[in-house]
Parts: sequence; C-alpha cells; structure tokens
Amino acid sequence: QVQLVESGGGLVQPGGSLRLSCAASGSAFSFYVMGWHRQAPGKQRELVATIVSSGNTNYADSVKGRFTISRDNAKNTVYLQMNSLKPEDTAVYYCTADHVYRGNYWGQGTQVTVSA
Repeated sequence: QVQLVESGGGLVQPGGSLRLSCAASGSAFSFYVMGWHRQAPGKQRELVATIVSSGNTNYADSVKGRFTISRDNAKNTVYLQMNSLKPEDTAVYYCTADHVYRGNYWGQGTQVTVSA
C-alpha cells in the first residue's frame, strides 16, 4: 500500500512558477513509476509527466520545456517544477504511483490556479 500526499499548489500569475511535492509512504518507492496528472474544470484528467526509477522522464507536449519532474528516492518524494505557467495550466494536480504488480495509487490532489 502506498499513500501519497501532495503539497505546493496555490495561486500564481501567468509566467510565474510553482513547485509541487508529493511525499509517499510505504515501501519500495523506488520501484514505482511516479507521475503527475491534472484535471481542469470540465475536462478529462490528463497525464502531465512521469519518471521511472532510473530517472528517465516523459512529458505531455503541452508542458514540454516548461515543467520538470524529478524524484528523490532517499526521501520517497517526487517533484514537479512548473515554470512559465499559463492560465490553461489551471487544474487540480494529482500525484500517482504505478507498479505492474503492486498496483496504482493516487493522491488527493492539489489546486493550481494561474490567473492575473
């Protein structure tokens, strides 16, 4: 079982930056593919970024060059650095942990609002 707790969301002006954190409890954190998803009002959830244990990353086209996902396996934590934020980045951001045998887990979400 993995429990995920996100933090770092808030209100930011267009062009600003935020850093989201996700603290994971449970064992074998390093074996999970960690990710960030988001859901904007009236839209479906979408994948933002993923990172595997080795550090290889994958990004949605809409955030490439602006967002950076990273992980610290010693601290059981994954981060999402978001730069050059746009109003269309406004959404609830969810941390996820995925393992082919151990299951899929989601955090409770943190709100990010980009507005002047």
